Amino acid sequence: MLSGQDPLEWRVRKRWLLRVCLPRFRPRPWAFVRAELQRRCLLAGPPDPRCRLACPVSAVNLAARPGGGGGGGGGAGRGRPAGRQEGPAGAGGGGGTGTKMSNRVVCREASHAGSWYTASGPQLNAQLEGWLSQVQSTKRPARAIIAPHAGYTYCGSCAAHAYKQVDPSITRRIFILGPSHHVPLSRCALSSVDIYRTPLYDLRIDQKIYGELWKTGMFERMSLQTDEDEHSIEMHLPYTAKAMESHKDEFTIIPVLVGALSESKEQEFGKLFSKYLADPSNLFVVSSDFCHWGQRFRYSYYDESQGEIYRSIEHLDKMGMSIIEQLDPVSFSNYLKKYHNTICGRHPIGVLLNAITELQKNGMNMSFSFLNYAQSSQCRNWQDSSVSYAAGALTVH
Repeated sequence: MLSGQDPLEWRVRKRWLLRVCLPRFRPRPWAFVRAELQRRCLLAGPPDPRCRLACPVSAVNLAARPGGGGGGGGGAGRGRPAGRQEGPAGAGGGGGTGTKMSNRVVCREASHAGSWYTASGPQLNAQLEGWLSQVQSTKRPARAIIAPHAGYTYCGSCAAHAYKQVDPSITRRIFILGPSHHVPLSRCALSSVDIYRTPLYDLRIDQKIYGELWKTGMFERMSLQTDEDEHSIEMHLPYTAKAMESHKDEFTIIPVLVGALSESKEQEFGKLFSKYLADPSNLFVVSSDFCHWGQRFRYSYYDESQGEIYRSIEHLDKMGMSIIEQLDPVSFSNYLKKYHNTICGRHPIGVLLNAITELQKNGMNMSFSFLNYAQSSQCRNWQDSSVSYAAGALTVH
């Protein structure tokens, strides 16, 4: 998975910091050690909030907190009671690996709040309201949406075009399919917690649906560390909370981390999820940015006939968006093979397209339309870089 990391990647920094620096601090308290490691990590280079962090703590986040980076951290280590099995929390009935040994509620913190988006509930609420108020809703409510997962400064207004199509009066379960940026997965993974926290209000995971998915044997367990490090699901939680605020006690979420699936695996998971997509009380949120262009992303496709670089990027992205609108998973796969466009949510999109294909076989009539497209910046030379964002909605006729 291509990423927005600096050349000296976090995993390399972490190995050096833990092996070389950590012994010097013993037996200091871990909070002190963590703060010092974060400080030294930042010396290696700042993160890039357009796509993903190069380390667990951003310079923006550190600056926003009293005392610099003293008590900081990306949320890892918070709210982790011991005694969880390898299955998802509360997957009851799925055997020994699907139950919790503790009745305590396990929460996933909003680990990117304060860096990728504001940690202030009132400020975040006003920001989301502002973006949503500038967007028109379509005639039919969305059954699925595709929306970006970058920092809200870059993609917040774009994502609003997708979330404006959500009807909270009929939506009761929200499946959030996000790509894995940190951990290599060949399957999909379910969370190990009960609650996802946001600055607005907490979101409950649907343990009944989790239990059904776990029983298929097709899923792995996502550790809390992986969960809190990953941003592709979290960046949709505040928007989900805002879109559903009028019915906030009447819905649950089903977060799913999607690995680097083969085409056959995308078909398998598409078939599995198709029965849930057929239910009008379910909404699917597919998390994806589009082209990551530039040397930092190791991708520099350029069609000179389109004019400047950013126009070539837009043409490439809209070519892929048009294929998605055709609801043809095979054509989308062929497009990726030909152009290698760095669409980080290509596998969640592939799963959605295969689920749609399965329902079309049974006569269900659906259409998908992209409603907005944006870029983090306009690339004009080879030293520039950008990330593209698109928002669209699937409706059933």
